[in-house]
Amino acid sequence: MTRDPGPTPPSERITSLDALRGFALLGILVINIRVFSMPEQTLLNPNVYGDFAGLNYWTWFLGHVFAQSKFITIFSALFGAGVLMFIESKEEKGQDAVRLHLRRTAVLIAVGLLHAYLLWYGDILVAYGFTGIFLLFVRDLDARRLAGLAGVFLLFIPAIELFAAVSIGGEALAGQWLPSEAAIRQELAAYRGGWLDQMSHRVDSSFQRQTSGFIGSSFWRVGGVMLLGMALYKRGVLTGERSTAFYRRLVAGGAVGVGIVVAGVAYIEANDWSAGAALYWRQFNYVGSLLVAGGYVGLVTLFVRWRGEGVVTRALAAVGRTAFTNYLLQTVIATTIFYGHGLGLFGYVSRIEAMGIVVAIWAVQVVLSVLWLRYFRFGPVEWVWRTLTYGEAQPMRLGN
Repeated sequence: MTRDPGPTPPSERITSLDALRGFALLGILVINIRVFSMPEQTLLNPNVYGDFAGLNYWTWFLGHVFAQSKFITIFSALFGAGVLMFIESKEEKGQDAVRLHLRRTAVLIAVGLLHAYLLWYGDILVAYGFTGIFLLFVRDLDARRLAGLAGVFLLFIPAIELFAAVSIGGEALAGQWLPSEAAIRQELAAYRGGWLDQMSHRVDSSFQRQTSGFIGSSFWRVGGVMLLGMALYKRGVLTGERSTAFYRRLVAGGAVGVGIVVAGVAYIEANDWSAGAALYWRQFNYVGSLLVAGGYVGLVTLFVRWRGEGVVTRALAAVGRTAFTNYLLQTVIATTIFYGHGLGLFGYVSRIEAMGIVVAIWAVQVVLSVLWLRYFRFGPVEWVWRTLTYGEAQPMRLGN
């Protein structure tokens, strides 16, 4: 193990972790493209805007079953594991791990705030940063206690939503489930307009997500998954240390999760997409997504064992090693395509057409990531993050 006080060098990285991170980062765009290209509320209720028949319906269906909440779950679990790995690495080198983690997190929050208010309200970095501070206080718990605490966190949102469904009914979600036509028109006008026009929606939405949305929702889901990721890291699950049979069981659990999510679609359609059924419907994917995400962890880990030096593994790992840069790059590319300061296609692109754009962005990111890492140690944003964390410029080029 290196005694270099700086970041972990490429030679000591865990390929399966990088490949998982890259797989999750690419998959996240399948869902994020919906709110890059259409009004925000389509993420909750796909009937709110756009064609919802034929290929567009099946595009939504496949995305809902196999992507929505699945890839962000993997990404969040890996973030939780990454906090532990970072702290352990710094402690082994005799450094002030807590101070460095707090500096690292402060940079993450600052970048997230700029991302949210200047580019896209859907930012997750701010939530990750504040939740990452909380993780400091529980990092020494053993895997069992971390998993138990994760369960408490993950039960919070379903408990609140099911209580609201029983006590209030559809009115608890009606305003979000069926927004007014005026609100939809205002959002369309904002994002078809220039950068300043977009602020009328982006600032309010970002602020809500980072305040009441964080306290009442994302802290519990994101925090629960991060805690679970910490537990799985301590048990060697995310680092590929468990048996082949174990990862096959994760894949089998993922298949069960797919069945749960599909059952949820059948339920909401049987209830004509009513607001009264919406809070119950959300629970199917909430639970199912955890199982499907676990299935993906099993699949990717088994694939890396099978083809650890293959072109697909190396491509995913390259994207994973530059995930911070690629996350922001997805925003830059997508907002340039859809928002008024760019091509202005917001609200004009169908779901199937949006998926074509996703594939094109994937191709760009994979190629750029692989080429970049032939010459450099880190992605450009990763380099800035590390430089600000350690307080000195990090060597960028390979061989330095």
